[in-house]
Amino acid sequence: MNSLRPVLAALALFSFCLSSSSAWGSYAIFVGSSLTADGSTLLGGTGDEPSSHWLEIVPRKSHAPGTTIRVGVDNKANFPGELIEIPQVPVTAKYITMNYSEYDGFPAPLTNGGLNEYAVAARDVWSPSRQELKKMTPNPQHGVNYSDLSRIVMERARTAREAVEIVGALIDKYGYATYGGNSHFFADSKEGWVLIDFAGGKGLWIAERIGPEEIRMSYPGYILEIPLDFQKHPDKYRGSANFISFAVDQGWYDMKSGKPFNVNAIYQQGKGRSPTVQVIEERLRTKAKTAKITLRDLLDTVRDPLISRDNNGYGQVAHLRQGIARPDLNVLWVAATGSITAPFVPYWIGVDKVLPEFGKHRYLSTGESERFVTEDFQIQEASRFAYVTFKRLMYYTCDKPAKFLPEVTEALVAFENQSIAQITSIEARAAKLLDAGESSMARETLTNYSSQRAMDALNLGDSLLGSIEARHRLLYGYRAPLGSTMSALSTRHEVVRCAEPLAE
Repeated sequence: MNSLRPVLAALALFSFCLSSSSAWGSYAIFVGSSLTADGSTLLGGTGDEPSSHWLEIVPRKSHAPGTTIRVGVDNKANFPGELIEIPQVPVTAKYITMNYSEYDGFPAPLTNGGLNEYAVAARDVWSPSRQELKKMTPNPQHGVNYSDLSRIVMERARTAREAVEIVGALIDKYGYATYGGNSHFFADSKEGWVLIDFAGGKGLWIAERIGPEEIRMSYPGYILEIPLDFQKHPDKYRGSANFISFAVDQGWYDMKSGKPFNVNAIYQQGKGRSPTVQVIEERLRTKAKTAKITLRDLLDTVRDPLISRDNNGYGQVAHLRQGIARPDLNVLWVAATGSITAPFVPYWIGVDKVLPEFGKHRYLSTGESERFVTEDFQIQEASRFAYVTFKRLMYYTCDKPAKFLPEVTEALVAFENQSIAQITSIEARAAKLLDAGESSMARETLTNYSSQRAMDALNLGDSLLGSIEARHRLLYGYRAPLGSTMSALSTRHEVVRCAEPLAE
């Protein structure tokens, strides 16, 4: 799939304010296994938050009886709340995630999901509830927040369906602490599930299965028509016991009307799929009619300038393959920032460490501008930070995209194609070691390869940055800012991107 195809200029990016200040919309893209070249499920996307991001591999852990975890939001959230304690399970799974440091009143570190050792992938996506629900939200509110749910799923879920069951049970028991409405996309090698949790403090949630023959993009997360007796169809739908009755009680749905129960129209904005979703979904469906979709295709889709820009904290694609007998060989492809100018690097569950260049740094981390570096963090902070390198590359490239974007994309795609070609032999080597009982050597093999490719990616970014920076200065000169404010707060259209949409 050609990621450089012109953006459909007549379609604007979909925008919506999650709170009083502008917020950014994470996204997820699902391709079912019947539509892919190798029979795998693909789940890609990003988290869009203006804060520090870092890659983390969280090991499998055992927890003593009585261990609890703190969940929810505090009084700084746009819908203020109080934190609560809930029980932790005895054993939590290993998983790979991108953590980030800030979202209004939600305790850090935060996560939108990732990939766990059971090959369950998760993406967290905005999904605004209708205004009446937002106004019903208690003050203070209590419950499990979106990041808590994403992390708990990574720690506990063995299938996408079980992820839905876990989230539903937590909301039913403890409530949901909202920022205005949210959704999750869970996937394994067999199926996907979209789950939407709503503002209002009423415990409302609904989930829909997305099967192996389907393509779905959440931006925002959406579910359309569901049967009134959805609870009698647990293989397709799950939801809170009050999901239909609450809408009826509020006068938002008339049981005698005979009209379908449209979740988006009744509980959300009612605008249906955004223009961006329509374009991306149709593009993938058109591709699937003539050829099976590949990992390469989805990497290109996540990189598409229609959706990849400065507010992407990272890019991810989970390659959920069937028949992977060894959990260590499940793989997540990760770009250190928005993949428009950052290459994807494969990280297997068997990888044991992240290079310091891709770990946590002070850049954009909450509260760090008020402090000095500790000796404990000194060497970590002394390392290069991939996030900054690829951000700088983005800012130069997207200032003159017609000139620089084609060469950047060409280099990134070539780099990733090299990785795609090499990982078969790396996995075969690791599999032989695992079969021989040499798990430590197998994990070392995977760790060394991911670390080397990560360093190669950073070096490639430095090379591209050096070349483009020099030519940008020579060809266009320095463009001094006219204002004094660095942050784009008033409108999404101010965010740095390589393809400008028209106003909607």
